[in-house]
Amino acid sequence: MPPHTIPNPLQHLESALNQCAEVISAISANQAEWPTPCTEWNVQELLHHLVVQDLHKFTVMARGNNVDPMAADATVGADWSTRFSDGAALLMRAWASADLSTQVALPGGGEAPLRSRIGLQITEFTVHAWDLVKATGVHVILDPVLAEQSLAWSQRMLKMEHRGADRGIGLEVRVPIASDPYTQLAGWFGRTPYFRAGPRVESLSQP
Repeated sequence: MPPHTIPNPLQHLESALNQCAEVISAISANQAEWPTPCTEWNVQELLHHLVVQDLHKFTVMARGNNVDPMAADATVGADWSTRFSDGAALLMRAWASADLSTQVALPGGGEAPLRSRIGLQITEFTVHAWDLVKATGVHVILDPVLAEQSLAWSQRMLKMEHRGADRGIGLEVRVPIASDPYTQLAGWFGRTPYFRAGPRVESLSQP
């Protein structure tokens, strides 16, 4: 069932944020430049995306406003875990005071209930938690229910025109039908599910 149709999607969003926070807290500073399944970002850059961009714009969205893509241009710094936890708490406070039935404008025109924005946020934090676990090898057990919810939402909402080299989401990577929910989710978002953690190979070579 897509996240925006379940009785209380904010519980799932809070779970996705808590899971992402647990992953981020386990990452060490020496892993900052390691590559991730998001081929355009290393660990540091993905953390910047989550902490500075996602948490900011999602809080703006929770307040019923549209996002200025140029508004969040600060740097993360080294304190990834605290910055993420603080931003996640701010986001949940914004949602707690929101009227989920309020009609808000859609980017392409038209309106939808505010609660329709929650599915995107659950999916974003769930996918990127997997990215960071695969990139760093941290030992965090990811919640399969979040992956199932995110896959259901994204299969409903992600259209072919949203994919491409200039769109940030690659073509679907086919995985075995019996794969676990996170492998299916990763493949749907164009990730290589069999990505291996570690620094770039070239960084291991001697000068």
